[in-house]
Amino acid sequence: MLTQKENNIQKSKLVLAMRVLFIIATFATILFIFSNSVEIAEISGGKSALVTQWLNSVLQSLGFGFQFTEHIVRKLAHFAEFALLGFWMMLTLRVYTRRILSHITIPLFFGLLIPVLDETLQMFVDGRSSQVRDVLIDFSGVMAGIACALFLLLLVRMLQVLHKNKADL
Repeated sequence: MLTQKENNIQKSKLVLAMRVLFIIATFATILFIFSNSVEIAEISGGKSALVTQWLNSVLQSLGFGFQFTEHIVRKLAHFAEFALLGFWMMLTLRVYTRRILSHITIPLFFGLLIPVLDETLQMFVDGRSSQVRDVLIDFSGVMAGIACALFLLLLVRMLQVLHKNKADL
């Protein structure tokens, strides 16, 4: 059985590891987002076409009559990558504070700043343009990612309470 001091050392090592992991995941996601934004239109469009063809072939093999358009795939990709960003930012916030709702403006601020920077960056890339609609889609993705992280954190907390209550019986 571990002493209280040994237990605290293990917890602090775990928290440190999670801080590093979540920060790396957050910055890797931002790097991924910006790397997609600096691709010229032909390369970006080619990737979208390949993903669209793959998704449509999967849908067809499953017997669905629905077909994705490249436009829908591009907008879903925007939403998904920014949802991942919101998720990582929320988990990063959590490993720094237990009072996440008091500090939720931090991921919300960066969750809006990064899409604005992303769309601004696209204005300087050949064949690309900047659209306010994309900022709204991106920010909606961030908010969905934050909501998913909050749900996960709530679920983990509920399981911890149930486990503690069960151990106390």
